[in-house]
Amino acid sequence: MKNMKNLIVAALLFASTLSFSATVDTLKIESAAMSKTYKAAVVLPKSYAKSKKNLPVMYLLHGAYGHFDNWLKSTPNKDLVKNLADQYNIIIVMPEGETFSFYLDSPVNKESQFETFITQEVIQKIDKTYRTIANKNGRFITGLSMGGHGALYLSAKHPDLFCAAGSMSGAVDMSVMLTRDPNAAQQVIKLMQPILGDRSNDVKAYEPYAVLNLLDKIKTNKLPLIIDCGVDDFLIESNKELHRRLVYNKVDHDYIERPGAHTWAYWENSLPYHVLFFNDILIKNQQVAKK
Repeated sequence: MKNMKNLIVAALLFASTLSFSATVDTLKIESAAMSKTYKAAVVLPKSYAKSKKNLPVMYLLHGAYGHFDNWLKSTPNKDLVKNLADQYNIIIVMPEGETFSFYLDSPVNKESQFETFITQEVIQKIDKTYRTIANKNGRFITGLSMGGHGALYLSAKHPDLFCAAGSMSGAVDMSVMLTRDPNAAQQVIKLMQPILGDRSNDVKAYEPYAVLNLLDKIKTNKLPLIIDCGVDDFLIESNKELHRRLVYNKVDHDYIERPGAHTWAYWENSLPYHVLFFNDILIKNQQVAKK
């Protein structure tokens, strides 16, 4: 009988622990810019339900061919994002970016305005819906591949929104997609037509959107940056070039190369380093605010 009571108590304690783990919301966000409604996955740390504090927010962008829930479904450890939300007591938002938007405002297609969507509509909706630190000192952004481009691109153009940014295997020079593989280039041209129209086959059409060409903005903004790429990744050379240009322009940043390719195993390993980097920035911001 005593053993049975101990088992019941242990089961109740285990259930209690589960009930206070990070939770995932699927939030619908209306886009007036695109006349559509998109979904975002929002991970709330276990502390959110037990506290009235406003929490920092990390925006985590998916890559090409992906959707808003990729970070929850595709990592080898399916609890990765939830565990990081709990560990660092942050809200993690994963918005929709469609399969090939590159988080740009298309100059030719009013139905693809993802810069406006993320920087105006998503952030506004999140700050209205949840208890967030609703200013740049509590908000940061990162992503993988297309999302790495998006994070650096959006933070460069909107430094008033973020206190730091990161990129994992980022497509920091989009024109690489046209030049590395002639067979794949035709598919890229087709996929980019809704974004760039008839100029999707023109390397110069990609230049205004390349992170490599935003060094003046990045230098002026002085946002803390963390950038990494696997040494076997097809995007490694453009990331090395970004690092070289940042060094030449005396832009402080963390740059990491480690073993790995363009894979979920690599990104699962990379994301905790980004969150640690952002957490250090948050601590510094809090210390400055207390002075």
